[in-house]
Amino acid sequence: MTTPTTEVKSAGPDEDSAPPLRSVALAAAWRNMKGTRSLALVVLLVLLAVFGAAYPDNFLTAYNLRSVAIEAASYCVLAIGMTFVMTTGGIDLSVGSVLIFSGVVGVKVMSALGGGGPVTLLAGLLTTMATGLAWGVLNGLLVTKAKLPPLIATLATLSAAGGGALVLTNGLDLRGVPDSLVSGLGFGRFLGIPYTVWLAIGLTIAGAIVLGLTRFGTYTRTIGSNVEAARRAGVAVDRHLIKVYALCGLLAGIAAYVNLARFSTTTVGGHTGDNLQAIVATVLGGTSLFGGVGSVLGTAFGSLIPAVLSNGLVIIGLQPFWQQVAVGAVLAGVVYVDHVNRRRRTLR
Repeated sequence: MTTPTTEVKSAGPDEDSAPPLRSVALAAAWRNMKGTRSLALVVLLVLLAVFGAAYPDNFLTAYNLRSVAIEAASYCVLAIGMTFVMTTGGIDLSVGSVLIFSGVVGVKVMSALGGGGPVTLLAGLLTTMATGLAWGVLNGLLVTKAKLPPLIATLATLSAAGGGALVLTNGLDLRGVPDSLVSGLGFGRFLGIPYTVWLAIGLTIAGAIVLGLTRFGTYTRTIGSNVEAARRAGVAVDRHLIKVYALCGLLAGIAAYVNLARFSTTTVGGHTGDNLQAIVATVLGGTSLFGGVGSVLGTAFGSLIPAVLSNGLVIIGLQPFWQQVAVGAVLAGVVYVDHVNRRRRTLR
């Protein structure tokens, strides 16, 4: 009755069983996303209507809409990694702090190399990616080997990465970002679309393919649906979870590089709430907080909500802390819809 271990571990679920498993997972994802995507669409349309009607001369300008797209692209890069983690049934609260820490290390490396040539820019990119990857691997090890709940493990690394960034900078923003990075990735455009948006589009397409059409994505969904069933099917759960958290950290490193290009500084105190924004974007896109269901394309759409919300609230002149209140309210509503969807699936 038990599948021989040697056969399953060498190839995972066989080719005959993988497609049905993938089809079931995708069908479940679509059912779950109908409710949350409908809510996300309503929220987005309401926000656009309110801000557009109240401040058309400020909100509906080409410059402002471009700013919203760039902001959404930054959230999207973080949220893609969060999508994979949450699909496994986990969560990563550390992405904002990892972004900050990775950016600090990247700036220090670029400052040490000097100049703004291709070698310096490439070294900065590889440094931020490697730093984010290292934090992601640490998160994965804490979850799989130390057996800490994802919430606690990533809360610990949130504090460690954030504190480490402050130690490295003495609490001050570093401004050694090369001008060529700022003028290129930060403000450059292709076909009228900012490079950062193109980057987010490319990562979204790649992430959607990996999560929806590959064995890696199938394993990710299976672990989130039933981790014990995944083990019995031959999935190396611990190893896969480490890879998923590593991917999330890697994308946080890429987001750090993007934000260095956007702001030309490390903005040490400016991204502590990015983890919440990434979670909001991910859940609004149809990924379940309870695992087993996720959509990278939905996440890309969901990233527009916090971007439009924060931009609109700035335009109408509300204090920054009200933005957090609004984001929290949206998150509460989406989580409620996700909970209702899960109960309906359970009762079927």
